[in-house]
Amino acid sequence: MPTPNELYDQAADLRDAGDKVGAVAKLEEAVAADPAFAIGHGMLAKLYVDLAEADKAISHAQKVVELEPDDPFSYTALSVIYVRCGKIPEAEHAKAMAWQKQHGFED
Repeated sequence: MPTPNELYDQAADLRDAGDKVGAVAKLEEAVAADPAFAIGHGMLAKLYVDLAEADKAISHAQKVVELEPDDPFSYTALSVIYVRCGKIPEAEHAKAMAWQKQHGFED
């Protein structure tokens, strides 16, 4: 059985070949094997936006924030996903959280 990292690499290859649905399947397998696999959730968020599945995209981006709450980039990525899903107030909030984390402020 492949590791989550191996599945991620396979997903990246599939994505690069234009098979986003196949990439999603590999990543879903990876995060099922390791629910704390943040990079897998991050790529799933991006791919689900590309596939016009906003709820799934947001859910995976929120999971990254949950797994890496002190990482400003997690909030920045969530903000981008929100923007791409048309949720501007939520995007602005996530952007503000990224700024706070970057500058050492608590929420």
